[in-house]
Amino acid sequence: MRNKIPCSAERLGLLDPQMIQAISEGSAFQIAQRYLSESRVRIMEADDARITSTLIGNSGLHEQTIRLKDGHLISKCSCALPEEPMCRHCIAALLEYYRRAQPQQSQQPSVSEESDIPPLASPSLNGKTPSTQWRAADVKLSDAMQFMEWLHPATKAIQTHQQLPDPPTLKRSEVSIWIETIRGLADSRRESDQGSTRLTAEIRDRETHVRRLSQELRTSIDEMKATQTTAQALQRDIATYQETMAKVAELATEMIKHEEQMRAAARELLQEGSPFEQFANSVKEIAQTLKAAVKPAP
Repeated sequence: MRNKIPCSAERLGLLDPQMIQAISEGSAFQIAQRYLSESRVRIMEADDARITSTLIGNSGLHEQTIRLKDGHLISKCSCALPEEPMCRHCIAALLEYYRRAQPQQSQQPSVSEESDIPPLASPSLNGKTPSTQWRAADVKLSDAMQFMEWLHPATKAIQTHQQLPDPPTLKRSEVSIWIETIRGLADSRRESDQGSTRLTAEIRDRETHVRRLSQELRTSIDEMKATQTTAQALQRDIATYQETMAKVAELATEMIKHEEQMRAAARELLQEGSPFEQFANSVKEIAQTLKAAVKPAP
């Protein structure tokens, strides 16, 4: 990834962490600080106008080239992150450059090139601003070659979620720190994968439980609907029975009323001296008279 931004600084050493943070994404700057604290950054070559470095990121080894040219800060990294205006790896390289440049500001340029201190100051030339240069003298070529041979299968093992190959046996050095860092990252990733697998299994179990509860809920809803239908039918039957009982009660009232009328009429008929009795006596007398009238002569 390559980026280019305006920059008024005359030297890369003038870019302090506050200035770098002001133009960087917050998350990218924080990750760059973590890279710096974990000693993942290696300055391979640097002066006030150009930095060449390498960094062990989460996905492998990345190379950075940072230049100060024509009033612009040009950064280039082998990563593919879309962070603007600089990726986390270039930010870490600038922070490492600033950190290593600070002790040299109070020193004279007479420091020997054979010194064990990584930052080496070169003498001034024709009154120009002296540049600060470093060499990767503390990394042996043989160690670096063994590291590169181990890094390729290690990267494949990480990509395929396999166990890392045994690292080369090295003395305590920057290369051994790189290897330990990579192994630590691989272990962290493995733990994360295991945690993700457990979470996935738990999610599947929860989904199965939810499906079972949903099925039980649907069954309960169907049963409730059937119960509601039965209850509505019973309510209709009860309403019909209530209407029938009302009619029966009305009919019973009418029957009682007619029964009382019939009893009253019967009492009147059976009462002595009643018109009915007088009528019966009259009919009886008429019958006797007729009978006497039609009796044949002797």
